[in-house]
Amino acid sequence: MAHKYPNVLIHCVFSTKARENSIPDELRPKLWKYFAGIGRNHHIPVLTAGGTANHVHLLIVLPSDVTLAKAMQVLKANASRWLGEHGISFAWQEGYGAFSVSSSNLPAVKRYIENQAEHHSRRSYEEEFTALLRKSGVPYESAHVFG
Repeated sequence: MAHKYPNVLIHCVFSTKARENSIPDELRPKLWKYFAGIGRNHHIPVLTAGGTANHVHLLIVLPSDVTLAKAMQVLKANASRWLGEHGISFAWQEGYGAFSVSSSNLPAVKRYIENQAEHHSRRSYEEEFTALLRKSGVPYESAHVFG
């Protein structure tokens, strides 16, 4: 086949260092847009972004020539720099979660990401993240998930 036709949809989740509430309310909408801009500039489409003061969810389309690790490094590093330029002493956690998304489930995942404030009125980031791991069948050891 002469062309590539990938459709690799990934729901990425990562937190601030030590899960501190370091993303200010007033910057969050701008940060979500900034993630989309980073994606455009690096040819990693960001379909939606959302989160809370201590973590981020991104729905990305992973290009065939970019590894997931590289995409995460580019997105996190540029967002961290942007937050620093806004006077925030900032760092992300080292790791991340990445979960495949089927095209048929795309609208539901978008809604989930866009409504993070509502979800976190009922459960913590830690509860949400371990639930995502379980639902996706990702093996993990509780003692090592959050460092």
